[in-house]
Amino acid sequence: MADIVRFGISIKEDLLLRFDELIAEKGYVNRSEAIRDLIRNALVDKDLTNGDEEVVGTISMIYDHHTRTLADKLTQHQHSHQEEIVSSLHVHIDHHHCLEVVVTKGRAQAIKHLADELIGTKGVKHGKLMMTTTSKGLG
Repeated sequence: MADIVRFGISIKEDLLLRFDELIAEKGYVNRSEAIRDLIRNALVDKDLTNGDEEVVGTISMIYDHHTRTLADKLTQHQHSHQEEIVSSLHVHIDHHHCLEVVVTKGRAQAIKHLADELIGTKGVKHGKLMMTTTSKGLG
C-alpha cells in the first residue's frame, strides 16, 4: 500500500463551510475522501484530453422509436464500431420513446467519434457521452 502523505491547505472560511456542506450532501465521511475524489476527477479530465488514452464509457440516447429507419441507422453505426462496443441496453420508456445505452471501451478519440455519429443521427432527441479512464494511476 502506498504511503499516506498529510498536508495542509489555506482556505477562506466561507469557502470551507460551503465545501463541508457539499461533502455532507454527497455522503463523504471526511474532507480527505472528498479532496481525493476532486484530485482523481482532475486527473481523469486531463487523461481524457489525450485522444489515444484507453477509456471506458457510456453513450446514452433518447429517441422516438417510431422515427422511420432510425433503429436501423443506429444499428448500422454500432456494427461499424463493434470493436469499441462492449454491450448495449434498450429500454422502452413509453409508447413512443426509448432509451439506448451503449457501453464502450477503446481509445478516447474513437469513442468520441462513435458518440458523435450516434447522437447526431437524425431522430435522436438527446444524447450524452460519459467517459472515464482505465488508468491505474488514480490510487
